Amino acid sequence: MTTGVPIVKTNGTGNQFVLVDERDTPLDDPSAFARRVCDPVHGLGADGVLLVEPSERFDARMRIINADGSEAEMCGNGMRCVARYLDEHDGWATATVETLAGPIATRILGRAPYRVAVDVSLPVFGEPHFVDGYRAIPVVVGNPHVVIRVDNVDAIDLATVGPRIEHDPQYPHGMNAHFVARAGNGWRVRHWERGAGPTQACGTGTVAVAAVLIAAGDATSPLALHVPGGVLEVTWEPGVRATLVGDAVREFERVVA
Repeated sequence: MTTGVPIVKTNGTGNQFVLVDERDTPLDDPSAFARRVCDPVHGLGADGVLLVEPSERFDARMRIINADGSEAEMCGNGMRCVARYLDEHDGWATATVETLAGPIATRILGRAPYRVAVDVSLPVFGEPHFVDGYRAIPVVVGNPHVVIRVDNVDAIDLATVGPRIEHDPQYPHGMNAHFVARAGNGWRVRHWERGAGPTQACGTGTVAVAAVLIAAGDATSPLALHVPGGVLEVTWEPGVRATLVGDAVREFERVVA
């Protein structure tokens, strides 16, 4: 088991991460490390671990290991945190980062506080279908999501419904689920993330929600969406990649045993 690991505790709109620079400190078992360090009782408590690795083709490579030890293809909030780290550690105000979902471009828009833009994948829609009694619209944004429109997001028993959707047999590799409802002149979203559970924000999930609303003609780009951890902004026009803008907070650094 890897010990003495320097970490940065960070969050993007409340989505909590532990960042490890594997260019300096390779991990023996990233999945076991994630399960240990993300534990809210015995670890630091986080939704996942961000691994910064070398890349042969781009500036760096990011891997995202969920709190349960599984690996995700992409993480929009995590990418903003990586972008801040690369800005502070490497001096890269812009960077292209390799992920399982392909290369992702990042730009630092401001530093007081940090505000970061991430060019995520082209949203790809699937056929609407029903899951757990809800009409769901599937959207792939480098990783899989279903968007479910409801009248009131607070009425959703996320702790019960979330796991049922995540592990529904029609999703053999699991699913991220997002519930969205009108709130005054705007929109509110609640997230259930595959491998992490309820989170304060899901970057790619927010992009999926925005794409559904914009494609339906119910919203225009750029669109600000209210998530439990704050506000995320999505710019998207059909047929092109989406851009996600939000904060990137550095909480503390330490060495974990």
